[in-house]
Amino acid sequence: MQKIVKSRSKKRGLPPGSLVHIGEKKRETAIISLIEYSENSFEKRQLMPDELPGLNYNSETTKWLNVEGLNEIDVLAKIGEVLDIHPLVMEDILNTDQRPKIEVYDNYMYISAKMLSFDNEDEDNEFIIEQVSFILGSNYIVSFSERDTEVFEPVMKRLEQGLSRARKLNTDYLVYCLLDIIVDDYFDILENLSETIETAEDEMVSHTTEKTLLTINKLKRQVLFLHKAVWPLRDVLSSLERGESSLIKESTDIYIRDLYDHVIQVMDTTETLRDILSGMMDVYLSSASNRMNEIMKVLTIISTVFIPLSFIVGVYGMNIQNMPELNWYWMYPVLWLVMILIALTMLLYFKKKKWW
Repeated sequence: MQKIVKSRSKKRGLPPGSLVHIGEKKRETAIISLIEYSENSFEKRQLMPDELPGLNYNSETTKWLNVEGLNEIDVLAKIGEVLDIHPLVMEDILNTDQRPKIEVYDNYMYISAKMLSFDNEDEDNEFIIEQVSFILGSNYIVSFSERDTEVFEPVMKRLEQGLSRARKLNTDYLVYCLLDIIVDDYFDILENLSETIETAEDEMVSHTTEKTLLTINKLKRQVLFLHKAVWPLRDVLSSLERGESSLIKESTDIYIRDLYDHVIQVMDTTETLRDILSGMMDVYLSSASNRMNEIMKVLTIISTVFIPLSFIVGVYGMNIQNMPELNWYWMYPVLWLVMILIALTMLLYFKKKKWW
């Protein structure tokens, strides 16, 4: 289960800019992949940390450094040193509890987002939330993820096959492609959540159980995490759309606007799901209350019927000797007949009043 707030105790007392990984350890070692391409060339290979300073980051080819794993602090510190990235930015990259944000510097731009995917090994069908960070330079981009970034494979394949516009355009378009992949996964999450919610609604109509309540609570939690991931991304894309940095070219604006519209659509759908789940919770509570009222009504009717019967039985159970009717031969069956008539009369009266 996803934690709402991750532990920050390791950073207590440290100065700003201290590199400390906050979050779950999802890889033992960091893997650095270099995708270097131009309009007419493409190359992909793995790098060792010692090779980072020897790369020419000002060449005409575009370089994409894909870093998988945030546990090796020394490796990330070397990347920050080579590219002259501000320590506070590196601190945000290692803080996986960071909200999606954008920060513009003189020579580069920092963007963070949340990547969502379903955990296939989890029987409860929980989704995994991971932080992805991007450093966007004039002719290079560095992506940082907590574990393997299989989600970016389609972009790499299009680059390798020469089918992507990124081979001709600048690095800002590549960042758009990566963010677009992340947002597309949001729609997959929404589709799955919608189907689960529809199934829960059908269960509520037919038969409401405690399992239904657990399902609603789990769905509300998932929608909450989805909302937390998507809402700040709107501000990130809005800032990119406004063109606050020269790194974002005019040719990419139309794609960013389209991506912004997709995020707004995800947000609207998320709000709709939140309202549906709130309504389902109200319906469940009302159903439980009505069921309890029905039970209490039956018990009240039974208790009311037995009030006069208990009175009669109590009167003739006082063991008083001078009750003349006690010596009558037919007293016992007559007493039973009177009590049965009283009970039937009261039940017929309640039925006429539609109290049961």
